[in-house]
Amino acid sequence: MELKKYKLGDIAKIEISGVDKKSVDGETPVRLCNFVDVYRNWAITQKLSENFMIASAKETEIAKCSIHKGQVAITKDSETRDDIGIPAYIADDFDNVLLGYHCALITPNDDVLDGKYLNAFMHTRYIQKYFENNASGSGQRYTLSNETIFQIPILLPSLEVQKAIGNLLSNIDRKIELNRQINDNLEKMAKQLYDYWFVQFDFPNENGRPYKSSGGAMVWNEKLKREIPKEWDNCTLEYYLIIKNGRDHKHLGNGIYPVYGSGGEIRKVDSFIYSGESILMPRKGSLNNIMYVNDAFWSVDTMFYSEMKQPHCAKYVFYSIKDIDFTRWDSGTGVPSMTSSTLYSILLVKPDADSLAKFDEIITPLFLMIKKNEMQIVELTKQRDDLLPLLMNGQASVNYHLSHD
Repeated sequence: MELKKYKLGDIAKIEISGVDKKSVDGETPVRLCNFVDVYRNWAITQKLSENFMIASAKETEIAKCSIHKGQVAITKDSETRDDIGIPAYIADDFDNVLLGYHCALITPNDDVLDGKYLNAFMHTRYIQKYFENNASGSGQRYTLSNETIFQIPILLPSLEVQKAIGNLLSNIDRKIELNRQINDNLEKMAKQLYDYWFVQFDFPNENGRPYKSSGGAMVWNEKLKREIPKEWDNCTLEYYLIIKNGRDHKHLGNGIYPVYGSGGEIRKVDSFIYSGESILMPRKGSLNNIMYVNDAFWSVDTMFYSEMKQPHCAKYVFYSIKDIDFTRWDSGTGVPSMTSSTLYSILLVKPDADSLAKFDEIITPLFLMIKKNEMQIVELTKQRDDLLPLLMNGQASVNYHLSHD
């Protein structure tokens, strides 16, 4: 595959965003695609934009930094070298969405450069090495100068080959994004079921009708300070689980078992400390990040994990404590901290065993579908990342009829 070398600034328009996160009277309200949105996503889609923050901008900023399909955004400034030069393809057209500061917006010359290909090319180790070597700053902040971005060396095959490569990789990413959307909907469905059963108390009665709405007997529970179904009770979290401390994992090699910290999965190791359903609760750090796990895993020493004492209760417990603001019980003097005794004392509704078993039976297929989609996301991401260098250096080629939109 013949490649021609260009400077990015010769084949694309480059705008450095200075749009901050403020809302100022007299300016036009806008939504911002910020640093984290670019950093975390291969592509920026309409679905992602639903959660963009609201700010305001001047007319000159709107003219320069509005995002449109076919452009590529990159992270420009960060505290670490590894976080700069991360690209994201603008996959849709948007109304009133601007790229936020600490980013740069690249508009390719369509006659020479395909945006999807540029996004893929900017993900290669070749370009990331260029950014590492040319970033300015040290210690507190690293940045890519305008000149550094202009001088980015771009290797281009023919436009036809560019589009084929870009479309193939974008199609994989589109499937990844679809799986994420499906999981988002499944998670919302599962939470709605929990609310329906254990907040509204409209679980199916013996006739299959909503319990409370159909006149099911309710009684006042003094400890919970609310009415609950007559045959139900209250209990503390300790009734359902045993809290265990996570452990240091630095002595473990690479493996297949996920390691969970307060921010989620952080690596994989060659051993595990527990296998099965468990609720993970931060001991230090981000106290509100409650996780449900049903696998063999390792938990770090800033996390609690749990062994379930009652059958069919893990998913119920997860949703019962997931939205609690644990920061109100922070016992730390510096780093936010939590104690097991505080967690054990959390007061919960105690459904009867049959209701818990039925709820678990209904909700388990949703959790299995979510897990299946997550596994496919991991496989597709690896496939995309493995294909990237092969396509870029000509070791693999694309069947054009399979790569079109």
